[in-house]
Amino acid sequence: MIRMTALAALLAASFITNAAEEPATKGDPAKGKTVAETICVACHGADGNSPASANPNLAGQVPEYIHKQLSNFKAVDGKPAARNNPIMMGMAAPLSDEDMRNVAAWFSQQKLKPAAAKDESQIALGQKLWRMGDFKKGVPACAGCHGPAGAGLPAQFPRLSGQYPEYTEAQLKAFRQGDRANDPESMMRNVAAKLSDAEIKAVAEYAAGLR
Repeated sequence: MIRMTALAALLAASFITNAAEEPATKGDPAKGKTVAETICVACHGADGNSPASANPNLAGQVPEYIHKQLSNFKAVDGKPAARNNPIMMGMAAPLSDEDMRNVAAWFSQQKLKPAAAKDESQIALGQKLWRMGDFKKGVPACAGCHGPAGAGLPAQFPRLSGQYPEYTEAQLKAFRQGDRANDPESMMRNVAAKLSDAEIKAVAEYAAGLR
């Protein structure tokens, strides 16, 4: 456990060093509310609590993470978008960087109505992977980057507590398959590649129940 926690800390330190070079994400939540109510409401809710499990809850999410994801859905200087999702690419296209920062600030300040684990049989395995990782497989503890309670790390790692398990599971599988590749230093792709379907589901279920 100690070794895997240390590995997670090392990965986090590497990411933080790179992220520290980026300017802090700041925005005006009042202006962001207008963006949310105009563009985001149908899929994510005006307050960031999504009405459907296929779409992530954004309420209480790390604002820098929201800003990064929105930025990654946009093609820049003739280069393809770093994250591929036709719907989100269309939504992000008309947004300015200021719009993105503003809506990120708005969602981050909203109160999350957390999802819950739906398959209690997965909790034990999910808890083990979250807290300890799997040394034999080279899987670091999820808590090393996302926190013991899944609250994330400001400006670095997203909040996963209370997230829809279906969404978290889908994203981990996308990382594993390489369909999602906007993770710095391939961090999440490297981790997800070592997880089975059962382990991914277990982690997603456990994270949903964290508070």
